[in-house]
Amino acid sequence: MRKILHIDLNNFYASVECLHDPDLKNVPLAVCGSTELRHGIVLAKNNLAKSYGIKTGDVIWEAKNKCKSLVTVLPDFSLYLRFSMLARHIYEDYTDKIEPFGIDECWLDVTESEKLFGSALDIAESIRKRIKDELGLTVSIGVSFNKIYAKLGSDYKKPDAITVIDENNYKDIVYPLPVKQLLYVGRATYNKLNAIGIKTIGDLAEAPSTLLKEKFGVVGEYLKTFASGQDDKPVKKKSAVSVVKSVGNSITTARDMQSYKDVEVVINLLADSVAGRLRDYKLKASTVSIYVRSNDLNTKSFQCKMPYNCSSSEIQEFAMKLFKANYKPPFKFRSIGVKASGLKEFEQLYVQLDIFDVARIEKQEALEKAMDKIRSRFGYNSVKKGILKLDEELTEFVNPKEEHIIHPISFLKG
Repeated sequence: MRKILHIDLNNFYASVECLHDPDLKNVPLAVCGSTELRHGIVLAKNNLAKSYGIKTGDVIWEAKNKCKSLVTVLPDFSLYLRFSMLARHIYEDYTDKIEPFGIDECWLDVTESEKLFGSALDIAESIRKRIKDELGLTVSIGVSFNKIYAKLGSDYKKPDAITVIDENNYKDIVYPLPVKQLLYVGRATYNKLNAIGIKTIGDLAEAPSTLLKEKFGVVGEYLKTFASGQDDKPVKKKSAVSVVKSVGNSITTARDMQSYKDVEVVINLLADSVAGRLRDYKLKASTVSIYVRSNDLNTKSFQCKMPYNCSSSEIQEFAMKLFKANYKPPFKFRSIGVKASGLKEFEQLYVQLDIFDVARIEKQEALEKAMDKIRSRFGYNSVKKGILKLDEELTEFVNPKEEHIIHPISFLKG
């Protein structure tokens, strides 16, 4: 039986801010975007602010209506990233199977580590204590036999807690939980599940497969597998490069995108991240897709073919063509994603392209590989496209390529 941990750094942004300014420890605190960006959305809050009912996603004026004494600070992503890496260095003392899930969460496979460090629960307790003693932060840890249940365990008790969900107690702990707590069950999927009488994770686990397949297709089968504890997805090694079928990043922007120029700025950021990862994997793509979510949470996606390449300029150009072919102003969008697929390794490519396409694409790829070398030596932000400076409200991220602060597009949406 596998032993998987999911570790969640509690109230991460707010906790790091309190470490750097002890005066903030005993006040209700919220980390918020600038008041000019979506009217100052709450990105994180401490437990005192949470006790007033303040939630992530609240607008500042809503949060201050709940708590008149609320203190707000702007986010410092470079600081949070540093603490995230310090935490990962601690995890590396126990296993090399570490899979980040955002800046403040990680899965660890400690199955083989039990021979050296004791039981999975012992390892979780050791990590919990070290994070507190060495970094001054607290964590919640789920201990289970698969990734989905380990994630549920870390959410079950907060802060500074460990929850074990094993083969003997999972039905008692997991099955009564609301189905919306299951990973990959977003708002739209939650509403559809509720409409057919599925309220809890147990309801989903015990629902007929035929019904779920009829209503959700293959996604229904995945969800039933996750709910019933049969998820067998491995925790990826820190250094492992798996067989990649697609590479994609998406972003929810600080303010609405309302013009082609807004969209172009964001797509440039995403294309740069996607192309850089393609080059790392020594892959080229022949298909580009965009994923667009409006303010009312309506989601659509589109795709088209392109010449094989790993150039951000090419990916951006085809992504923008897709967008313009499907949307005309006026519009308001909150999220957009770019994905490259139809992948082949560099040495496998024997594709006959127009000679002018080859020359143009190879020239652009050579330029971007030179940028990769500069970034590897001096950091991601040492060289940027000029267009990304046009509106830094839309591109205020530390390193979307390496740290996945902009998260990879999931295969399950909604």
